[in-house]
Amino acid sequence: MRFAPVAAALSLALAMTASVSSGAERAPEPRAAALIAKGKAALAAGDVQGAIDSYEAALAMDPGYTPLLLRLAEAARADGLQGKAIRYYREALTREPRNFAAMAGEGEALVERGAMDKARANLAKLESLCGKGCAETTALTARIAAGPPAKVKTAEAVLPETKSPQTN
Repeated sequence: MRFAPVAAALSLALAMTASVSSGAERAPEPRAAALIAKGKAALAAGDVQGAIDSYEAALAMDPGYTPLLLRLAEAARADGLQGKAIRYYREALTREPRNFAAMAGEGEALVERGAMDKARANLAKLESLCGKGCAETTALTARIAAGPPAKVKTAEAVLPETKSPQTN
């Protein structure tokens, strides 16, 4: 009983320092930052594979930098790999459960895959945490309203009708 006030004060001090240190986002390691910039430029130029390569190299240099996962997910979505993008978004959410950009991105990737119910569940979670006026919420709401993209048919998917030769 004599140590209860001391233990309470110590736990309060530890809780305060833990909450202060987790408040600010850290900068990436300098070499990784250069690769991130290279990846951004490649993605802007339409070189999706070059962007993915740069982002993956940056992730190898600084594996703890969570925003890299969001960049990788963005590049995967641009490459049409929504499943891979969802995996990156979920890994980011595992690291930072209140990452609104990851929640919205995952929801948009789900819409692109046609999983509208799961995307709406992401939207509900995002609205409860961030509110309806949040930029991520409005972006996901608009994407859900637009619906999944139309599926492209290949020439092999549409085969002409075969007619049997007529005999006279």
